[in-house]
Amino acid sequence: MQRRYLSLAAAGLTTAMTLSLSACGSGAGGGDVTLKLIAADYGDTEANSSQHYWDKLTKEFEKKNPGIKVEVSVYSWKDVDKKVEDLVKSGKAPDMAQIGAYADYAAEGKLYSADQLLSIPVQADFVPALAEAGEYQRIQYGMPFGASTRRLFYNKKLFAEAGITDPPQNWSEVAADAAKLKAKGVKMPYALPLGPEETQAETLMWMLSGGGSYTDSIGKYTIDSPQNVKTFEWLKKDLVGPGLTGMDPAKLNRQDAFNAFAAGDVGMLNGHPTLMKQAEAKGIDYGTVDLPGVDGKAKATMGVADWMTAFKQNGHRDEVGKFLDFVYNEKNVMDFSGEYGLLPVTTSGSQAMLADSKYAKLHSFLRQLATAEFYPANKTSWPLVSKTVKAKMGTAVGANGNPAGVLSDIQNTANEADNTVK
Repeated sequence: MQRRYLSLAAAGLTTAMTLSLSACGSGAGGGDVTLKLIAADYGDTEANSSQHYWDKLTKEFEKKNPGIKVEVSVYSWKDVDKKVEDLVKSGKAPDMAQIGAYADYAAEGKLYSADQLLSIPVQADFVPALAEAGEYQRIQYGMPFGASTRRLFYNKKLFAEAGITDPPQNWSEVAADAAKLKAKGVKMPYALPLGPEETQAETLMWMLSGGGSYTDSIGKYTIDSPQNVKTFEWLKKDLVGPGLTGMDPAKLNRQDAFNAFAAGDVGMLNGHPTLMKQAEAKGIDYGTVDLPGVDGKAKATMGVADWMTAFKQNGHRDEVGKFLDFVYNEKNVMDFSGEYGLLPVTTSGSQAMLADSKYAKLHSFLRQLATAEFYPANKTSWPLVSKTVKAKMGTAVGANGNPAGVLSDIQNTANEADNTVK
């Protein structure tokens, strides 16, 4: 079994025996300091761009902290990681970057650790599962910023028209319901996005539903495990083969699947909270349930987190620490989560969301967060493995697919990468 990211509640708590280092950092003496932050855009239009969130937040921070200015540049998710990579390579690292990965920079010694920046209460407030997922070699460098979990979405209208009274709880019910939906002319009874956009996510969800994962409890890759082979053989034989996915999964991207669900063309698919807003905007009556597994609900769902990182290059540890303490206060965490349909990354934020009925539709996603499993982002080999999964996994379940062979190829790539990284 994969490491479950549950045991280290102490990830943010063990430092409570000592004072935070942020009080004695290497900030720049008496003059004004301008911090530079590169951030990802969670909005889908200019009107709800993350730039608006950051502009409001930095204005409030600067008013309370004269002498510290914060300049935030927001980039799309397809550009932000490359932008930061290029800046770091050119010797112009930003003070902070809110991006999708942290392990490479941590391995190269370029990042401050969380306990060098944050006050004890702030670091201890991170959801333990997320705090541990942000660790490289048992030290937290990735500070979770946005989080989500996954559930099975289903179209209630299409289910009713097909005579399906309850959503599926296991694989056999998924296949049986998909067959009923197909008989009623639904274009995509089960949307299976294994196209290159987010193959690694759909792959992990199905691995978990079959009792497997990318890695075991000690972090060793288990991509070609018997459980994973069985899972993708079932998908090929029982879902894709009978035409229950409506199209070749290798050619279906995640966003296209979401768009099709919002258009009423999909019976069911795995989704995250932002799909709710998209479906509601199109008038889709939907429900969500735990991911189905082999004999009942899956052992766990997938969790995804994005990461705030802080680079050492400019030496602004004190100022960065002050700013991040402000970023992670309960009000700011809740403002961001509420605006973009994401889950709070702090315990205080999670408790506030669960206590507020206006977030009722997010509660089922939030309750899964403590036991969710994440990508092995603490491994410097993961970016290459993820890229390989995106390139190959869709072919495994196609007409001429060989699940065992594809999984073995990816496992070999993962082993080689693990043996050559630092």
